Amino acid sequence: MPVTSWNIDPAHSSVLFIARHMVVARVHGRFERVSGSLRVDSEQPTRGEVEVSADTASIYTGAPERDAHLRSPDFLDAETAPKLTFRSTHVEPTGGAGFRLSGELSIRNVTQPVVFEARHTATSKDPWGSTRLIYTARATINRSDYGIRWNKTLDNGGWLVGEKVDIELDIQAIPAAS
Repeated sequence: MPVTSWNIDPAHSSVLFIARHMVVARVHGRFERVSGSLRVDSEQPTRGEVEVSADTASIYTGAPERDAHLRSPDFLDAETAPKLTFRSTHVEPTGGAGFRLSGELSIRNVTQPVVFEARHTATSKDPWGSTRLIYTARATINRSDYGIRWNKTLDNGGWLVGEKVDIELDIQAIPAAS
């Protein structure tokens, strides 16, 4: 199996999340500083390994006060745990361009197993002639598994912040420098 090395293009890649707010609303956010690498089977782009990191201090939801709270020890504790990291441990093709990407997700210095449903969406040339690998992946985690337990009870008995958090990866990778 010929393996090639790739770097995540931070300008064209995203680590996104969606969490429930006040039971029914959804809050969308992203980490603005993303990095990582891939080692991919040149003949089968759904086989390989990946490492993705996001700087927790770069969290952005569009609300500065909420972003500051999310960086605090109540949530991500960005000062003590400056990175959120995913490292793959196993890839299972599911047919066509789809695959299950199993690995370890570290948030707040707590590491838990997670499985992303992933897809190789394209191998493409950009306008400057460089090849790009493009992937998407999605998983749902329970934030309390990572020690993120802050919450407030609402008058209706629900919680201000939902336990489940959807994480989405939109990755463009470029060849690693030789």
